[in-house]
Amino acid sequence: MASSLLPEQHPERVQLHNEIHARPAEIIEAPLAITHIVMLTDAAQREASRAHVAALLRDHHRPLPDAATTHVLIDLGAFRLRWEQHTEFVAWTFATPMEPSSVADMREPETAINAVPQSWLRKLPGQCLSSLHLWALSESAVDAPQLVRHMLHADTLVGSRVAGDAGSIYTDFAIHADGFSRMLLLASDELTPRRLGRLVQRLLEIETYRMAALLGLPAARKAAAVLATAERELAELAHAIRAADRDTEPALLDRLTRLAGQVESEYAATHSRFSASSAYFELVERRIQELQESRVDGIQTIREFMDRRLSPARATCEWATRRQNALSERVSRVSSLLRTRVEIEQQQSSQQLLGTMNDRQGMQLKLQSTVEGLSVAAITYYITGLISYLAKGAQKLGWPWSPESTAAVAIPIVAFSVWWSLRRLHHKLFGRHA
Repeated sequence: MASSLLPEQHPERVQLHNEIHARPAEIIEAPLAITHIVMLTDAAQREASRAHVAALLRDHHRPLPDAATTHVLIDLGAFRLRWEQHTEFVAWTFATPMEPSSVADMREPETAINAVPQSWLRKLPGQCLSSLHLWALSESAVDAPQLVRHMLHADTLVGSRVAGDAGSIYTDFAIHADGFSRMLLLASDELTPRRLGRLVQRLLEIETYRMAALLGLPAARKAAAVLATAERELAELAHAIRAADRDTEPALLDRLTRLAGQVESEYAATHSRFSASSAYFELVERRIQELQESRVDGIQTIREFMDRRLSPARATCEWATRRQNALSERVSRVSSLLRTRVEIEQQQSSQQLLGTMNDRQGMQLKLQSTVEGLSVAAITYYITGLISYLAKGAQKLGWPWSPESTAAVAIPIVAFSVWWSLRRLHHKLFGRHA
């Protein structure tokens, strides 16, 4: 009854409202083995990943995801599956509880993917961007120093106390012989299953977004080579413009236009990648901040490691973006200056042409005045001749003057009339007197 009192609803209101609940953290209890795999995908591979997860669910007689589903969290008995579809990648997370006996002896660590069908796992759509084994263990059930030495490389070891000193994280950010990175999460009794789930989710997101952010680094290095070539060519063009004359300027303008097109093309090809990397770098920084790290003696924290190792890559991507923008602006300024110079010269040429045309028009007016004078004389001559013939005929009818006298009197009258008529015609055509 209450719903009928609501006004018209936005068609996507429910979907937008539920977005904040789209990827909730799991409730996790240690000990747990987790395997996280991130597959870089295009649009077709993302759709194929939905079909791939549907095939697994079908084999386990579970409900299938629909076409709009971007997140699946389900317990398949032998393992739990978390499938997340993002804009550029698909994340697969597998989790299995660990036996107490396997926790006591981690020389051959148990992994979650051991419970996943191997033939199905090998056919994950896309390209593997990141793969991580994470073990969430109880701090009181293991010998932490010995476990860390056995599982991780000492020369790149990173670790810290996290979540308000409620647990410890250790990793070496290295790819081990099986192709996976490793991370140990040792939880104290203060870390509740819900908090542990949120902490695990942050760690997985740090690894995922770190790799996604670094996708901009190869693009930045490639762009640097293109930009260096373009900058040299721009410098050569700027130098050539200083000594250019009217004949060479059009060719320089054509080269400059081609260079501008090349710079804008490179910008368009890399802008989305650099923008995405910038967003991922910010996410990594935010997730690290949420860990609430405190130092473990003799070991650098995750934040310190990222500041030293990830910041240069981030600076390279940002520098490439700034360099592209600066080069585009410089090309635009040089192009504008050259176009202005060409336009000024064209205006000067146009003014010279107009001056020449004015001179020619003056000469034409003078010739026209001369022709008009001759025309007045010629027209007067012919009209006077006609008047003389009329006078000869009129004598027989009583005209008192001789033809010669009549013609002599008519000449000035006819000449003035013809001149006046021509001047009136000239005024109507040109709007002014010659």
